[in-house]
Amino acid sequence: MTDLDQQARDVLDSVRYVVLATLDEDGRPRTSPVYFTPDRYARLYWVSHPDTHHCANLRRDARASGVVFDSTRPPGQGEAVYVTGTAREVGAAELDAHVPVAFDPARGARRFEPEELSGDADLRLWVLELEDVEVHVPAGHPELGTGRDRRVPVDPRV
Repeated sequence: MTDLDQQARDVLDSVRYVVLATLDEDGRPRTSPVYFTPDRYARLYWVSHPDTHHCANLRRDARASGVVFDSTRPPGQGEAVYVTGTAREVGAAELDAHVPVAFDPARGARRFEPEELSGDADLRLWVLELEDVEVHVPAGHPELGTGRDRRVPVDPRV
């Protein structure tokens, strides 16, 4: 594991929201902040109402990307993780397998039970399977800076 892999883990562990980007029917991007839980740095879980705009977009086109960052950091000191992957609603038959890893009480997440995420319930569990993960490397990074901000691919998976 490299220092940048660890940086990605640290950001994913400490930040609670991902700005999730989906595609509207006309191809325009749509962003939504969603509270997430990472699972082994290979997937992100969140809970949403099935009628939300981003869920409708994902049912039509499962491609998604997002950025996880701490907006309180001063300019030039920001750290960000960019993710790209395929998202889907976790089906009722799969909930027993996914629920134990989808909610981390240490992050302040409320653990939902499968019956709260299926049938007539108001919420559904979603998962983004990460295909690409990159970290933000600022222009003036002491070792990796190139004079311009850039993204560097990493593999933070456990």
